[in-house]
Amino acid sequence: MSFFAPFCIPFLAGVVVMFVLLLGKWGTWFWHLPAADKQLILRGIPTKYTWRAVKEIVNESLLHRRIFRVNPVLGYMHMSLAFGWFLLIVTGWIETMAHMGVRWVPLQGHVFFRYFSTGLEHKPVFDFVMDLLLLFVLSGVALAWGKRFASRRMGMRRTTKHVLGDRIALSVLWFIFPMRLLAESTTCALYGGGSFLTGGLGDWLADHVGTLALMNLEGVAWWGYSSCLGIFFIALPFSRYMHILTEIPLIFLRHYQLRSGEKEKSFDHFQVEACSRCGICIDPCQLQSVLKINNVQSVYFLRDRRYDRLQLDVADNCLMCGRCAERCPVNIDLNTLRLNSRDTLRNVPDERRYDYFRGIDRSSGNGKVGYFAGCMTLLTPRTMSSMASIFEAAGEEVWWADREGGVCCGRPLKLAGETDSARRMMRYNTELFYKHGITTLVTSCPICLRVFREDYALEGIEILHHSEYILRLLQVGRLKLQSNTRRYTYHDPCELGRGSGIYDQPRAVIEAIGELLEPAHTREDALCCGSSVANTAIDDVGQTAIARSVAKELDATGAETIVTACPLCKKALSRGTQTTIYDLSEIVAGAIVGNHSTTQKK
Repeated sequence: MSFFAPFCIPFLAGVVVMFVLLLGKWGTWFWHLPAADKQLILRGIPTKYTWRAVKEIVNESLLHRRIFRVNPVLGYMHMSLAFGWFLLIVTGWIETMAHMGVRWVPLQGHVFFRYFSTGLEHKPVFDFVMDLLLLFVLSGVALAWGKRFASRRMGMRRTTKHVLGDRIALSVLWFIFPMRLLAESTTCALYGGGSFLTGGLGDWLADHVGTLALMNLEGVAWWGYSSCLGIFFIALPFSRYMHILTEIPLIFLRHYQLRSGEKEKSFDHFQVEACSRCGICIDPCQLQSVLKINNVQSVYFLRDRRYDRLQLDVADNCLMCGRCAERCPVNIDLNTLRLNSRDTLRNVPDERRYDYFRGIDRSSGNGKVGYFAGCMTLLTPRTMSSMASIFEAAGEEVWWADREGGVCCGRPLKLAGETDSARRMMRYNTELFYKHGITTLVTSCPICLRVFREDYALEGIEILHHSEYILRLLQVGRLKLQSNTRRYTYHDPCELGRGSGIYDQPRAVIEAIGELLEPAHTREDALCCGSSVANTAIDDVGQTAIARSVAKELDATGAETIVTACPLCKKALSRGTQTTIYDLSEIVAGAIVGNHSTTQKK
């Protein structure tokens, strides 16, 4: 049996071009990986992490479980297209072997088997299963059409804007499976076979269209199906659909890195092209929902970076709050990619700025517990005085790193892209901590906490946010609080919650004092206060507008008091509401048994 017809040429050409381009891209990316990462891959292949990666590929690249959790309709759409197409391919190969036995069949023979099998005895089971799978995929195509023209009905306020490659690939993708339905149905109309879908449509065509017209229609339909496939495969490496073949190696890389125990890396090229531009990250962005700023969201940042047209106004205009990353179905490390881009665009250090470091040591006190206030806490002095009351009540001897001022932790410079300058500050602080022999470092600033944990490598020093430290004091009985009937609501700071995974500790402390009421957006979905030091483009008016929108939601809980655990969030939210706002340490200091100095003031 011959498995070739002229209409196969567009499909075969598309497959060849796609794989040549794909191998070129993959080869280049792997070649430029550091030697240590290449070793991770080689050592990871024969381990259980390979099977874990395969499991994640099934769950996320085919079943799209993460998208299901965010939006079940979109989840079904993506699953029906990805998993349905995969099952069509697998079942089609099994069908070919069932008819032809274990023998070599060229690729086009499997893909266009309905056309080439007209002289063979039909197997109704395969006809039914293939029709059912085709209907499954077509339902996803229908939803894709609906998403493009009526996105709000599918739970998306906004969808992404496409580049030329996206438009070409998307257009032909919409018609691949309708053309397959038409092609297989015309063949069924002429030669019989098929099941409820292709056979049913074939019977209708046979009853209403003449034989000669059907023969002409069959040729056109198979050429159309093959051409749509070929164009899609050629456009795929230049479109957002490159994510289909990029997410798979990225998942393996992540799992091999997890095995090594190293910190999260970005694997930049793989992550940038693993973005499907689904648009799920747009709606959570407060720059869009509150300020109506478009074309700076993560989906556009990744698009511009992929096509080498990224500008500072896009790279800088991001709160880096992590709300979009929390929703990303591919788990792309968006903030690391932003940092890497800013480093490339802006990292031009001027070492002369740091000559004043020499000999600076404004620390005071002695103790194994060190307290690092940080720049923002120094701007909210009641937080530091409250911590002093807490330390005193617990009988803790404390070394104060910067009570009289000091050196920044370095994270604001890192967020701005001035990486080398940030490292200079980090080296200074690290030497200071070791010089004074502390074993525990407490900070009230989530920005400082995160950089201490992620970038400092402080061996032998435990790093705690003050919410963690206070809760520990309560649990071991070193701090006793007087409860009251006051109702509190808590705002999760971005760097403390999504950034450091600290959600329960502040809530446990608040519940030891009074009643806790949760706002509409909380924990992983909490809103950003708007004054993030990561955004170097937003102005004061924009920051205030975001703060007001967040404060409005907190006020809606009916709580008499708003509590946060970040000095920057406290200052930001105080501009958006008349409700009293405290840092967590302030309500704790005010509730210490025997402490009658009501420090709970703004």
